[in-house]
Amino acid sequence: MGRVIPPSLCARCKGYKRLCGLSSCPILERFRAQVRAVSGVSGRRLEGSSPPSVVVGESGYPKVPLLYSVPPGVSGDRARVFDDPPGWFSRRASLAEILRYRSSLVSGVLRVDARSPEKLYELEVSLAAVSASPVDTEALLEHPPLPALRFDGLLAPQGPSAPARTVKIFSNPRLPRALEKRIWDDARASDIVVEAYRDGASIYSIISALSLGLIGRLKSRRLVPTRWAITAVDNIISTTLLHKVRAFPEINQVEVYHGSYLGNHYTIILLPGTYSAELIEVWHPLTPWTRHAREPVTYRVIERVSLRQNIMDGGFMAIRLGLAEQLYRRRRQARALIVREITRDYYAPLGNWHIRETIRKILLDKPQVYDSVEEALKQASKFLSTTARGSLTQSILLKEEKSMVKLDKFLKAKKPFLG
Repeated sequence: MGRVIPPSLCARCKGYKRLCGLSSCPILERFRAQVRAVSGVSGRRLEGSSPPSVVVGESGYPKVPLLYSVPPGVSGDRARVFDDPPGWFSRRASLAEILRYRSSLVSGVLRVDARSPEKLYELEVSLAAVSASPVDTEALLEHPPLPALRFDGLLAPQGPSAPARTVKIFSNPRLPRALEKRIWDDARASDIVVEAYRDGASIYSIISALSLGLIGRLKSRRLVPTRWAITAVDNIISTTLLHKVRAFPEINQVEVYHGSYLGNHYTIILLPGTYSAELIEVWHPLTPWTRHAREPVTYRVIERVSLRQNIMDGGFMAIRLGLAEQLYRRRRQARALIVREITRDYYAPLGNWHIRETIRKILLDKPQVYDSVEEALKQASKFLSTTARGSLTQSILLKEEKSMVKLDKFLKAKKPFLG
């Protein structure tokens, strides 16, 4: 049974009695990191190397906020770790460690016109955003930043910030070759996204390039809020891959995959058939979005053979990319059932990057293989909570699978008409 941590408990605990059951107080961890970050700012002057870390907001569109983030006093390659999703995942950085990195970044906030991305290009801010290495920066802030940490469902947490009078780039941004040669291409943004991806550009560099208006038709380029750009790039690339996947042969056995990271547990079942997908998410109490829930909260995303989903969900798009990549790599197609369980260990939202990277890794592992759906479900159930196991009984994909099996048996049993 879930329980809510009331504010009165936090006030009584003050972070050292651990009355909530967590190994450390996330509130104090974040605040300590913020204080360290702010103490590194000399008055209103912010100096250091951006990892790079640039976020385009969406409030007030088309006059949008742009957050250019720097770890104060940290220069050169040492700054990379402060915004490095692939690096965090490869060494399995903890949630507390990632929060320390993110809250140690201080942002200078510029208010910019989304319809004029060329101005940021001239200042080299947009080029710095897609640099393959940290970029030396100096920002003059309107006032010293105050400790604050902002969380978002799609973006990684943002540390303290203050309006910036100026942001100056002092080292040359080093652009990935796959993007550098396309900045002046007068082509659709979706085409450039796919071409850059095929040429080996990082998904994160592509997102930044789209967000900062570095790709697309030259006369119609715009800044794109980073939240939108993340989902758009996942969608563009995965849809392109899945159109090809649907022409491949089907897998001939049922496959089960399982893996976990940052308190998120994933169980993936691949079934023979034409590509379609179902995501079942089970949010346990005391996660960032279920602080007041007493029971696990479940919802579903369904993707039909037509590649249309019942809802647009950023988390599903991150999963879909990893799934599409693996099927394309294998030159096979399958029907996919994904169960994601979010436990109380995921006590602060970190964005969608960890979903994408975890799915990619899980599907590279060797699966457990079964001849029947029943056998696969029996094995998969060992990884699932009681609520998640119950949610499988309502799976639309499994119901369709059962009806197809029955129809297939009926057709095989029926004698042919000889005339």
